[in-house]
Amino acid sequence: MWRAYIGLLLLAAPAWADENATAYEALRVVGREFGRDALHQIVSITGTKGNPQPEKWKIVLEGPQGGGVREVEVVDGNIASDGTAQADVAGSTEGAMIDISRLNIDSSGAYAVASHTADASHMSFATVDYILRTDDRGEPMWIVTLQSRSLRPVGTIYIGATRGTVRRTEGMFAGATMEDVENAEDNDEEHGPFSGVKKQIKHAFHRTQDEARDMFERVKRSFSDFINRG
Repeated sequence: MWRAYIGLLLLAAPAWADENATAYEALRVVGREFGRDALHQIVSITGTKGNPQPEKWKIVLEGPQGGGVREVEVVDGNIASDGTAQADVAGSTEGAMIDISRLNIDSSGAYAVASHTADASHMSFATVDYILRTDDRGEPMWIVTLQSRSLRPVGTIYIGATRGTVRRTEGMFAGATMEDVENAEDNDEEHGPFSGVKKQIKHAFHRTQDEARDMFERVKRSFSDFINRG
């Protein structure tokens, strides 16, 4: 729980605090340097080794009218690099641009929700990796991967970036996924990741989802409001 409170405190930190930039702040740099239209060409935003925020953000943009895919890095409020995206990235961007008007949770808020979820699953971690992209329905989604001190992934949390819903987890709740929870039948058979504590895990997962919704209401932050405030 304490990590979640740290996430909330970071949201309230003054602008002059010596903290790494959030994803929203990195996007503001992109809008400043390339124009507001560039914000409607965002394909993905990635940050690694966040503690809780990463030192740099990598942002992939699709060029207007099929003009190619570019990849920029934002560090300390400036564009640190600007070049052509790797071939595997460039080949996966069709129809994948993020609708920024649907973003309601910054990376700091995603950290708070993910931290609370990890605490509920009794999972400890040292750093986090972030990816913001669209899901298979075109909805923006945060993928937050928790890592140990040795940078080994210990769990992943998928958070809807519009409503803050914990959509899926990996490596938590005894290895149960969202599909396991939703499809588990309340019978006496013991099989799959739930084993003999199936009902308890299912209850814990749903309780954590409810608590994550409450957390989202506290950390909710519209990107449209953020960018229009300058």
